[in-house]
Amino acid sequence: MQCFWRQPKQSKSQDNFLQEQSNRVATQNGIRLGLQDDKDLMFLLKGSRLLKVKSGSWRKERFYKLQEDCKTIWQESKKMLRSPESQLFSIEDIRDVRLGHETEGMEKYAKDVPEHRCFSIVFKDQRKNLDLIASSEDDAKHWFEGLRKIIAKSNSMSQRQKLQHWIHACLRKADKNKDNKMSFKELKNFLKEVNIQMDDSYAKQIFQCDKSKTETLEDEEIETFYKMLTERAEIDEIFAKYSTAEGIMSRDNLLRFLREKQQEEDAVPESALSLIERYEPNETAKKQQIMTKDGFLMYLLSAEGNIFNSSHGKVYQDMTQPLSHYLVSSSHNTYLMEDQLRGPSSTEAYIRALTKGCRCVELDCWDGPNSEPVIYHGYTLTSKILFSDAIKAIKNYAFKTSPYPVIISLENHCSLEQQKMMAQHMKTILGDKLLVMPVDGNTSDFPSPEQLKGKILVKGKKLNSLKDTIGMNGNSSIEAEDVSDEDEAAEMEDESVKKEVEQKRTSVKLKLAKELSDIVIYCKSVHFQGFDSTTSPRAFYEMSSFTESKAQKLAQESGSSFIHHNIRHLSRVYPAGWRTDSSNYNPVDLWNVGCQIIALNFQTPGPEMDVYQGRFQDNGFSGYVLKPRFLRDKQSKFNPKSITEGAWWIRKKLQINIISGQQLPKVNKSKNSIVDPRVTVEIHGVQRDNGKKQTKVIENNGFNPKWDEEFGFDIDVPELALVRFVVEDFDVSTKNDFIGQYTIPFTCLKQGYRHIHLLTKNGDPYPSAMLFVHINILDNN
Repeated sequence: MQCFWRQPKQSKSQDNFLQEQSNRVATQNGIRLGLQDDKDLMFLLKGSRLLKVKSGSWRKERFYKLQEDCKTIWQESKKMLRSPESQLFSIEDIRDVRLGHETEGMEKYAKDVPEHRCFSIVFKDQRKNLDLIASSEDDAKHWFEGLRKIIAKSNSMSQRQKLQHWIHACLRKADKNKDNKMSFKELKNFLKEVNIQMDDSYAKQIFQCDKSKTETLEDEEIETFYKMLTERAEIDEIFAKYSTAEGIMSRDNLLRFLREKQQEEDAVPESALSLIERYEPNETAKKQQIMTKDGFLMYLLSAEGNIFNSSHGKVYQDMTQPLSHYLVSSSHNTYLMEDQLRGPSSTEAYIRALTKGCRCVELDCWDGPNSEPVIYHGYTLTSKILFSDAIKAIKNYAFKTSPYPVIISLENHCSLEQQKMMAQHMKTILGDKLLVMPVDGNTSDFPSPEQLKGKILVKGKKLNSLKDTIGMNGNSSIEAEDVSDEDEAAEMEDESVKKEVEQKRTSVKLKLAKELSDIVIYCKSVHFQGFDSTTSPRAFYEMSSFTESKAQKLAQESGSSFIHHNIRHLSRVYPAGWRTDSSNYNPVDLWNVGCQIIALNFQTPGPEMDVYQGRFQDNGFSGYVLKPRFLRDKQSKFNPKSITEGAWWIRKKLQINIISGQQLPKVNKSKNSIVDPRVTVEIHGVQRDNGKKQTKVIENNGFNPKWDEEFGFDIDVPELALVRFVVEDFDVSTKNDFIGQYTIPFTCLKQGYRHIHLLTKNGDPYPSAMLFVHINILDNN
């Protein structure tokens, strides 16, 4: 017979004590968030029973409660042998909270419940949405408002506050018996929790904070320990060079630091005063117009101390150029959540892509039941969604991240009747957002993103010319006509798919309905027949789609011609057919020849998506980035494969000092696992500029590793270069584990001492994981 050890039952007084402790901690965290005595927060801390919805037949009651740290939610589970950790999820993992039937699950499975009682939690990673039904409208509002407030307040916390909040949560977790004291064993556990491995002798050194000689740290001793832990010696050193012996930095010395070290050439006394006003926590120092060490650290942790130039965080480029002069953030098979053969299709995938700044989404349209077209990856086992539901999602989310135009790229396999239904749905659902006529009657050149603000364009086959569409000289009696088929599935290397495509091609010629043709204005799909000849140039609005291999071949062999083609025409590139796992290709070589619509699988994280999102964080994350002048100039002789002197030749020397890291997350969640971080710096641009350099490995320290290593890169075409910082957990016997990364266009770099706020593999910011670096850019002529 197996025996189980039971934890001794706690007395009532112990229970009361622990409850009081818990309430006190929750109150402190509420104050930290600026939500003291907030009714919604108090309701979440108490918790409530909610109905969890998974399907039409699965709807079960579960208890949900916000933990005292105000950053994790506990959910009741009836699963056997489920670990306590798996019943928690972090507020930091939530992308959105939606009230009503605003997810696919709610739309399908909770239509019988009033909208005001329903809400959904949408996660940042690939986790499924959590669809919940409250017992009353008030309860649903408490959850919806409470979660939104916590997310907003957490996001607006300074880095210092986030660090403090996190360390106090780790201290609380390490305090196993909840006596608000820390024994030596608990201290060792805490250090592992924050990702530091220390031998006993060093840990005992830290334990010297125990001035009361009670064998535990308590009250002020814990605060002393916290200060020791969060010291930034590398920043103290910089501060000391510009401060007095008393540890203060005058306004003039701060100004000198901004000009000499941060290369802020336009800094004036008012700039220094503004920083003191915003970041100095000591009111007396603020009045005296001086900065303390704390204020200096706050400045370096702020947006002003970021490596990314904050002026590029808003739209700053000229948005009045023709549409073909911009790179456009674009998604391939947008409806897919996973792979290309068996994965689920979902309207949520459109929402995720659009909120990530995507401006060109793809819809593969097929005949569905009840005369309703559906979207899925044809000839495969991917699931199906209604065309009308995808159009509704696009309408609702098209302009939440960016006001600039969205292009709907149609791959049409529908019968005439269902094509007419597609046109009707787009007109009815999108209304005046849908572009159905040329802007200001312009039929000679593309309008600009500025002119197309708030508009949705359709890319697809077209029966006639643009002039015919507006009735200038066309025969409008044509109802339908045969057009050539553009089926991306033909490129797939799955044998069963290939066979079906071939059978369809020989048996059916695609007829195109006039109703669908007429709403294609500036993006008419045509097969690529070669670059324009001077005698018979193609209409500007005719655009071709290329597989990655075809586009790369053209870039390699005819780079200059491709660049000139892309000044006047749009080009779309999509992944090779063998990428059935939804992997991605490198977009950089194709940007270098001016291809605008480089469609990637947004659902697949990796270096390619990192570089992609890095490029499009420029220009206010608007999804449109103006190409450099030499990729827009009709007289340009630029060829990325054969760099000669010209306007693009602006040789720079990039010097990067990787100084330290802070709060790098654990990759392996096991209690005893500590990361061994190494930083790699990569340059992505024209071939001659590409490069990669690595730091040494720091063993057993993810909390505050120090490298202090300098690298140099020669960059000849800076306007096309991106810099990627990657942090990995080094493993001598297996593949290194990814920790975090940050990719930035060279033209967005700030010089001097800067923090890099690392992103997760899905491209979301970590709350406090950072690198501290020094950047210097020199002319290299």
